[in-house]
Amino acid sequence: MTDRQSAPNRKPQLSFWQIWNMCFGFLGIQFGFALQNANVSRIFQTLGAPIDDIPMLWIAAPLTGLIVQPIVGYLSDRTWTGLGRRRPYFLIGAVLATLALIAMPNSPTLWIAAGLLWILDASINISMEPFRAFVGDQLPQQQRASGYAMQSFFIGVGSVIASLLPFALAHFGVGNTAGPGEVPDTVRYAFYFGGAVLLLSVGWTVLRTREYPPAQLHAFDEAPVLARPDRDRVRCLLLGASWTVVGGIVATTISMLGWDKQLYVLAALIAAFGLALALRGVVRDGGGFASVMDDLAAMPTTMLRLAVVQFFSWFALFAMWIYTTPAVTQLHYHSSDTASAAYNEGANWVGVLFAGYNGFAALAAIVIPPMTRRWGLRWSHLFNVFLGGAGLISIALIRDPQWLLLSMLGVGFAWASILSLPYAMLSDSVPAAKMGVFMGIFNFFIVIPQLVAASLLGFLLKHLFGGQPAMALVIGGVSLFLAGLCVLWVREPGQAAQPIDAAQARA
Repeated sequence: MTDRQSAPNRKPQLSFWQIWNMCFGFLGIQFGFALQNANVSRIFQTLGAPIDDIPMLWIAAPLTGLIVQPIVGYLSDRTWTGLGRRRPYFLIGAVLATLALIAMPNSPTLWIAAGLLWILDASINISMEPFRAFVGDQLPQQQRASGYAMQSFFIGVGSVIASLLPFALAHFGVGNTAGPGEVPDTVRYAFYFGGAVLLLSVGWTVLRTREYPPAQLHAFDEAPVLARPDRDRVRCLLLGASWTVVGGIVATTISMLGWDKQLYVLAALIAAFGLALALRGVVRDGGGFASVMDDLAAMPTTMLRLAVVQFFSWFALFAMWIYTTPAVTQLHYHSSDTASAAYNEGANWVGVLFAGYNGFAALAAIVIPPMTRRWGLRWSHLFNVFLGGAGLISIALIRDPQWLLLSMLGVGFAWASILSLPYAMLSDSVPAAKMGVFMGIFNFFIVIPQLVAASLLGFLLKHLFGGQPAMALVIGGVSLFLAGLCVLWVREPGQAAQPIDAAQARA
C-alpha cells in the first residue's frame, strides 16, 4: 500500500475574492452563535430558570455538536446534487437556524426555549461542519491557512457586531426592559436581524461558489491512504464494557462523596464512550455508525496529536467563557452581588471585552497568513496561543479594568489561530473522500474538553482555590501554554506523511 497516490493532480489556486465568497457564510453562522452565547442565559433567566440550572441547560450546545457534526460530515462525504456536495447542508442548516432565531425570543416557557436551543445549535452545526470540510475540498494545501484565516476573520466580524447589537439597539431607543416573563425588544430584534444575516450570508456562499465533482476531487487527493483497523468484535465488547463500568464507578463515587453534580457529566462521558465501543462490536460493518467508529479508530497520526492540542485549547476557552464575568466583577469591580450597580457595570464591561477579543481576532486573521509563510503553521500557532495564555493569566494580575483590553489582544490572536491553524495542519493528512467525516470527528476534541471543563472547573475552584473565579482563568492560561507546547509534536504539512497502521489504530 503506497503512502500517497501516484502523481496526483494539483488543485488550482483560488483568487482572494473566490476565497472571500466561499468563507462569507461564516459571517452569518458566527452571528447566530454570538447572539446565542450572549443572550440565551438572559432568556432562560427571564423565563424563570434558577441560576444553578443554567449550566446544565447550556450542555445542549456542546452535546449537539458532538452528535450532529460527525453525522453531517459522514452524509456530506456521500452527497452529490445539483448544489454540489457541501452546499445543500449549508442551506438546510441556515434555513432551520433562521427559524429557530426568530422563534427563540418568543418562547412562552423555559422548556420551549431550552428545546429551541437544541434546534438552534443543531442547525448551526449542520451548516458549520461542512464549511470546515469545504476549505479542504476547494483549496490546495498552500492556501488552506489563508482559507481558514478568512473564516476566522468573518467569525471575528460577526461576533463583534452580534455581541454589541442589543447594546446598540438600546442606544438608539429600542426598549431594553420588558414585563415579567417577556424578552426585551432589544434582544428580540437582534435575533430577527441575526436570522436575516445568517440566511443571506450563507445564501451568498451557496450561490457564488462551485464544488469539484467527486471524481475530480479524488484525482486531486494528496493525503496518505489510511489503513483500516482490523475489527475485533470481542475486544470491542470487552473494552466497551470496561469503560462503561469505569463510568459507573465514577458516578457512584461522586454520589457517595457528595461531590458537585456537574461531575456526573464526566462520568457520563466515560460511560458513553464505553457504550459506543460495545455497540460497534455488535452492529454490522458498512453502516453509518460503524463507519464513523472505524474512522475514529483509523485517525491519522497528525489528527491524534492535534487532538491533544485542541483539548488544552478548548478547555481554556470554555474556562474563559464561563468565568470571566464573575472574575472581573469580583476582582476589578469588587462585587459579587448581581443586583448591585458595581456588578452590572463590570458585567457590561465584560461584554465589551468579549467584543474586543473578537475584533482583535478579525485583525489577527489578516496577520496569520503572512506569519505562517514566514514561521510555518506550528510555530505560528505556538506564538499565538502563548499570547492567549499570557492574556488570560494577566486578567488575574491587572487591577485597572481598562487595561484588560490588552489582555483581550492576546486572547484574540489565540482565538483566531485556534479557529484556523489546527484545521490547516489537519486537512493535509485527511483523504478528500472522508474530509467531512474526519472534520466532524475532529469536533469531538472541541466538545469533549468543554464538557470536561464544565465538570471539573467548579470542583477545582471550590476545593483547591477557595472559590476564586480568577483562578479558573489562570488554569485556562496554563492550559493554552500546554497547547502551544503540544503543537510542536505535530508534523508540518508538506513533511513526509505516514499512514497509521492497524496496530496504532487499536492502541
